[in-house]
Amino acid sequence: MDRILVLLKPDAIQRGFCGEIIGRLEKRGLKIIAMKMLHMDRDLARKHYAAHTEKAFFQGLIDFITSSPLVALVVEGQNAIESVRSTMGATDPQHASSGTIRGDMAQSVGQNLIHGSDSKEAAATEINLFFSNEEIMDYQRELDRWVIES
Repeated sequence: MDRILVLLKPDAIQRGFCGEIIGRLEKRGLKIIAMKMLHMDRDLARKHYAAHTEKAFFQGLIDFITSSPLVALVVEGQNAIESVRSTMGATDPQHASSGTIRGDMAQSVGQNLIHGSDSKEAAATEINLFFSNEEIMDYQRELDRWVIES
């Protein structure tokens, strides 16, 4: 099973989309194994977005992600990274397909509602930034036998 960090960004919180976004992930058969609401501080934001430090949009990204609370989740499932990222849609909502989170609900690249790790390596690093091992729940769901092929 793959794991991925998902962040419901400040615009998702402010626009009241958390339930719908989480519902879309769960409808894909993905399992939430950790979740919390937090107000990201600038130090954590810089660590999380370290790959973008030299880019022109970095400061605006830090200002946005620290502007309001967000919801952090760890999501698990077969091909979870690919499933979450295809459900999210393209980073630029103008290029995101209809039926995706960004295609249906986001308006701009800078405020695009959701973040999802882009690789297994990134997921492991990002999950460790936001969650301790004790905060991640390992449990069985009855419906998994209807979602995951043995």
